[in-house]
Amino acid sequence: MNDIVPAAPHDLSFMGLFLQADPIVKGVMILLVLASLGCWTIVVEKLMRFRSVRHQARAFERSARSAEKLHPQSARMTGRIILAGQEAWRDQDPSESRAERRERIERAMRAALAADMRQLQVGLPFLATTGSAAPFIGLFGTVWGIMNSFSAIAASQDTSLSVVAPGIAEALFATAIGLVAAIPAVIAYNKLTTDLGRLQQSFTAGITALGDRLARDRKPHLRAEAAE
Repeated sequence: MNDIVPAAPHDLSFMGLFLQADPIVKGVMILLVLASLGCWTIVVEKLMRFRSVRHQARAFERSARSAEKLHPQSARMTGRIILAGQEAWRDQDPSESRAERRERIERAMRAALAADMRQLQVGLPFLATTGSAAPFIGLFGTVWGIMNSFSAIAASQDTSLSVVAPGIAEALFATAIGLVAAIPAVIAYNKLTTDLGRLQQSFTAGITALGDRLARDRKPHLRAEAAE
């Protein structure tokens, strides 16, 4: 009488599910893992950069509201805004009103701020795209894996759980990776866009205060100071 050799047990660990998966499902998993790594790289870089810019924004707003003298040699982002305001201030037209002069100076500083804000936004669209697309990419891998499982069931004529479970687990693993990539991306995108809006508001408040100071100032000695 021949002994019945039991089928080798399937490895249901994360690595085992990946290695046993269909090539297309495996490709989906790799794509999602790379997207997740890219998202975390962007998040860490933005958090560190936003912290530095936040200090600049607070210092700029505080100095603009006080009587402190502002120098273009300040921090890089603040320095560009101050330089743009001083250049607009030096280009005075005796016929313009104080309100017109203030608007022209603030417009120059807001243009410098907008250029820096665009640089800070780099990478955020990738977070938004990953947050919205990753679940569907993972779902595609799941659907493909389930189709392969059904094909295997039809070929083996066996619907036992030991036959069905490994293929279904591999397929669902793709959806799980998609969610792992998408959820942090969505949370990070919402936080970073909120932080970016607050930074812009802080700089804008400083620009308004500084624009009012420069618009009032038309004395020759202050013109010489601004040129320093």
